Amino acid sequence: MFERFTRDAREAVVGAQQVARETRSATIDTRHLLVSLVDGGGPVPDMLRSAGLRPDDVSARARRSLTSGEPLDADALAAVGVDLAEVRRQTDQVFGAGALDRAGRRPSRRGGHVPFARDAKKALELALREAVRLHDKGIGTRHLLLGLLRADSPGGRVLETALHDAGTDVPALRAAVERPDAA
Repeated sequence: MFERFTRDAREAVVGAQQVARETRSATIDTRHLLVSLVDGGGPVPDMLRSAGLRPDDVSARARRSLTSGEPLDADALAAVGVDLAEVRRQTDQVFGAGALDRAGRRPSRRGGHVPFARDAKKALELALREAVRLHDKGIGTRHLLLGLLRADSPGGRVLETALHDAGTDVPALRAAVERPDAA
């Protein structure tokens, strides 16, 4: 299937792997792919703008969802005499900003293959179906974005929430992505 990917789409997949490494994720899921599509340039940011979204906001939301594991409950910790704000301050001072949020994640793979999670595989399969539906010969970044929208996945939910908050919806984004001049 990857032989049908355009250069930009291949770069987006490679970029997703890099985002997964940066966030020390064990697998590549649709949120990594979304960040790569939005931050990697190409036509996707313009498509998002056409639907009323700010690309930087979409990327930030996806990145936050990648780094927000189980949040520490400041109230529960305070009940046992622990000041979470002070713990964060001291941890950041000793180990660098955001160290507490990074703790407990698996170490990143420096050069090896990061496998795709089930949701990302499904989104890539749906991207192929979108290319076929639109009678396109190759699978491009717009097809990847459409695949994310169709997949029931974390990346798709990030997009849907951003669309809702911007006062628009999935059909508006699909229309912007499917326009012939969007490719």
